[in-house]
Order: sequence, then C-alpha cells, then structure tokens
Amino acid sequence: MNSALNQNPVTGETLAIALKAVADPLRLAILRLMAQDSFGVLELAGLFDMPQSGMSHHLKVLTKGGWIASRREGNSNFYRRQLVASHWPLANTRTALLADLDQQPLAPALVDGLQQLYAERSKTSQAFFAENAQKFHAQQDLIASFPVYGDSVCEMLGHLFPATARHAIEVGPGAGELLPWLSQRFERVTALDNAPEMLAQARDNNRTLHNVTFIEGDTRTGVNQGFKADCVVTNMVLHHTPSPAEVFSDLASMLEPGGQLVVTDLCRHDQSWARDACGDLWQGFEPEEFSGWAQRAGLIEGQSNYFALRNGFQIQLRQFRLANSIQ
Repeated sequence: MNSALNQNPVTGETLAIALKAVADPLRLAILRLMAQDSFGVLELAGLFDMPQSGMSHHLKVLTKGGWIASRREGNSNFYRRQLVASHWPLANTRTALLADLDQQPLAPALVDGLQQLYAERSKTSQAFFAENAQKFHAQQDLIASFPVYGDSVCEMLGHLFPATARHAIEVGPGAGELLPWLSQRFERVTALDNAPEMLAQARDNNRTLHNVTFIEGDTRTGVNQGFKADCVVTNMVLHHTPSPAEVFSDLASMLEPGGQLVVTDLCRHDQSWARDACGDLWQGFEPEEFSGWAQRAGLIEGQSNYFALRNGFQIQLRQFRLANSIQ
C-alpha cells in the first residue's frame, strides 16, 4: 500500500501530513518497534496496552503519512514500515529519521511483550508440526516440493563451494532431502530443527550419513551455542518463523567471515489457504524485505534467482555473504 505522499511532488500539505504523523511519541514507538518485524493490530494493541480502536487510529495516521504499509495475512492485516525508495519525495528525511529512531532502545515492557508474542507465534507453528509431521510432506508438495527448487539450490551451492569445505548448517531440514548433497560437499553438517517430529524424519531418512549431526533447536540455539559455519542454508523455513528478520540476524551470526548464506522461500502471495494446510505464519515475502533484513544483519547481497510455479506461487532463491573481516 503506497500513499499519495510517495507519488506526488512535495508540497506544504504533504510535508505537514508526513511530519504530523510522527509528531507523537507513541507513533514513534510503533515505528521503532516495526524496525525488523510486522504486526497485526491486535498484537500491537496488546504490546502497547491500549484498545484496538485507538491503535487502529494511530496506524491510519502513519499509513496516510507514508510511514507504514499493510498486507493481508489470512484474516488479519499486518503492518510494517514502508520501504523507502530513493526517488520518493521526502526520502532523505524519512531515511534519516528512521535511522536515528533505530538507535533508540526499546522500552523494557516492549522487549518483554515481544518475547511473549514470539513465544506464542512459535508455539502455534510447533503445534502444527507436532500434529501434522506425518502428512506435512504431502501438504508442502501442494505448494513447492523439494525437487521443484532443490536442483537450483544445489547448483548455487556448487558454484559457491566448488571444493570441499569444512562445515555447513541447514536450518529446518524438513525430510532431509538436501542433507546427502551437503554431506558430500562439507566435512561436517549440522541439521538444526526446533520441531522434534520433523528432525526425527530427517534423521530416519539419512541414517547412513555419518558426518551429519542432528540438533533440536532454533537459530537462537545455534547462536547461544556458538555455532559457526562456512555455509548456512535454509529452505522454505522463514514463512514458518515468528520473526523472520530476527532469524536473518541469527543466520548471519552463525557464519564464519566470508561465509555464505543461501535462503529459499516463497515470494509474497495471496493464497491464504496455505496457512491452515501447511502451518504458514507468513504469506511469503517481498524480495526487498530479505534485502533489508540482510543489510541490517551485516550481510552483502549476492546472486538471486526467481522462478514461478504452475500453481501460482513464486520462489526466490537468494545468496548473501558475510564480509571476509568483521569490524
């Protein structure tokens, strides 16, 4: 959703609308909170301990001012910060304000509220996999089975690692289809999944792979345990995670200097049935969202590949790199 502010020349009126929208401490706090995530109106109302009607008013003002945008996720609208294009009027003003705003720490109450919210989102996702582990593979095939994108992932990884490398981590290995390829190209492989039922499937399907270690946990587990790898890969996982931007930061933290991150996931779509059928928390992502999260995580963007499927979905295969030296 783009406001007229982003399309028309700067006038006194458009400038007043934009500045008025952020001339309020609560609305600035909402923008700060949205730095790396999107939220539903009920989630925001709960985080800021205010009625839904009041939160809706503030979101309307921020939307009119061109600071935020919304998108449909199932039966709810989720709000995120508007991506700033360099050619938009007031682009420099907005970029500078948001950069300064992001230097401000979140209030402790918001930090605690976010942890509870992410725990609730994660519980929803884990409950789905616990109940549907045996049939998830068939349901996932309704969208994109591994053979649809697996060859492209292997081709990209083959170009990035033409010779044997030391360590690869796959986050969310699913049924473990990629693990045999990784096992041949890396001295050791770590398969990390926070759904024990899915991890058990991956282990059962790859019992002959002696250099693969299966660990139950999420990306935060990997960061806390000091995992480091030359390559981190994750396929069709981010749209199941409570906070994809936070996961991007974790993935970057698990890379050795010069390490490669390869991410495969859905582009933004409007097929809401996938939430119920496959436990999706998000209906795909705009490519710009991945680019923004990666940049904030200190990653350098590399190759990209996009391919449409006959069922109406589109897949994005993205590569990012951690700088050879960390400042």
